[in-house]
Amino acid sequence: MSSAEVVLGFLEDAEPWRLRSPQFPSKVGGKPAWLSQRGLPSLSGLECDICRLPLAFLLQVYAPISGQDRSFHRTLFLFCCKTPECYTRNDSRCMKVFKSQLPRKNEFYPYDPPPEDEPPRDLEKDHSVLPVYGVKLCWVCGCPGNKACSRCHAVTYCGKHHQTLHWKHAHKKECCSPEATLVTASPCIFPESELVTEPEEEEEEKEAEGEEQTANAQSEDCPSLEETLAETDLEEMAMHETEDNKVFQRFKKKIAPEPHQVLRYSRGGSPLWVSSTHIPSDQDIPACICGAKRTYEFQVMPQLLNSLCVDSTGASIDWGTLAVYTCSISCNHDDEYCPEFVWKQDFSSDQQTQIKQS
Repeated sequence: MSSAEVVLGFLEDAEPWRLRSPQFPSKVGGKPAWLSQRGLPSLSGLECDICRLPLAFLLQVYAPISGQDRSFHRTLFLFCCKTPECYTRNDSRCMKVFKSQLPRKNEFYPYDPPPEDEPPRDLEKDHSVLPVYGVKLCWVCGCPGNKACSRCHAVTYCGKHHQTLHWKHAHKKECCSPEATLVTASPCIFPESELVTEPEEEEEEKEAEGEEQTANAQSEDCPSLEETLAETDLEEMAMHETEDNKVFQRFKKKIAPEPHQVLRYSRGGSPLWVSSTHIPSDQDIPACICGAKRTYEFQVMPQLLNSLCVDSTGASIDWGTLAVYTCSISCNHDDEYCPEFVWKQDFSSDQQTQIKQS
């Protein structure tokens, strides 16, 4: 993929089997479809750095790197806090992102691509154990969890917080009951959808506009007084237009042809910022733990919030855009899930007003 190419992501309903690990999905919500079944993030690594509560799985992007065998399978996992109070202005500490990658020949998946026409054998009926390798996962969030219910021992949790939440939500009635199905919807996960992608079409309007302006200049050698005044007014308006508003208008214009996009992917490219403030410098993006520079890979758009059912009385999780930066060489670390970097940029108060009015 060239640095200039942008691929857009959209939400689409899909059969549950298509969103599981053997299908290498890109998806939003539900529980993580972990790639490598070894070296999963630690419980402390999956806590919010502000409130210290467990993070919720937001989305994953399957993004293999062509020509690099260690990255033949490669997925990025993004997590966020569900506590609205943690979403202070332009603070990214309520977000975390991890990378997992595998060569084509690995111990978890077949060498050949998965079938597209029929579901694989169902090995994850209760969503508490990864297939074959017996990795225990939290019933509530799908993250690593070995803490079992002390009464029925049928479900596991990542910690006391999610165990208590499940007990109050449903497990108090289900525990040790022979009729219990253990499929009650988890209160901590976002609605699940597949992320489907398509290339962003290049703008062709600029060339057409240039030709039109040339034609107008040739046919209107003597503009009227009214036209001169109108042009002067536009120039004065442009001079008084703030840089922040220019960036926001560019953002709106760029997404207008595809207003339902929830993700923009362009490894080695540049994000589409919503504001002229709080744009990271090179020094703001920390190097990978291997020492290599991190480069931009994808961004999450504010449109995704409409599909997450996150509004609450007086508060909600929120962002303008989330820009994810990853190791430029996509290094390996003993098959561990590698932390990457996410930058949260919020809308300004003026922009929020414009959004509400539009």
